[in-house]
Amino acid sequence: MKVKLKIDPEVPDTVVTITASAKNTEVEQLYDWLKQKDTQAQMVEGFKDNRIFYLETSKILFFETDGRQVIAHTQDQAYVIKAKLYELEHRLGSDFMRISKSTILNLTQIYALTRSISDCQIQFQNTYKKVYVSRRYYHDLRQRLDQERHSHEN
Repeated sequence: MKVKLKIDPEVPDTVVTITASAKNTEVEQLYDWLKQKDTQAQMVEGFKDNRIFYLETSKILFFETDGRQVIAHTQDQAYVIKAKLYELEHRLGSDFMRISKSTILNLTQIYALTRSISDCQIQFQNTYKKVYVSRRYYHDLRQRLDQERHSHEN
């Protein structure tokens, strides 16, 4: 097996590609290990009712600003986060993306996308919560979702 590292300042996200002549145990193990590293539970501190909660980012549906506060939304709760949205955007993994000036979305939590003439609404499974994608970010969101779909097909 050969290992190569290529640094390109033009690339916005780190992408690891495994190129092999055939799918075998070694390739599958490497892929599984990398996938696990990418999705390992990253935590953020959330505050609610004078308590601190340690939230796995994989369980967060989206982050949004409400006035001067940043709120993390899970399926059934909302927590105040003591970080700026732009700080979270840089700290969070590739499963998150900004979809409006005030919202960062967890791409793995999307259940449905409803596009109308005036807006695009994102729904999540087993919750009433929904967010809207601004027109400025819609094309990028569609590209990321298509990339994810194609990477899972291969």
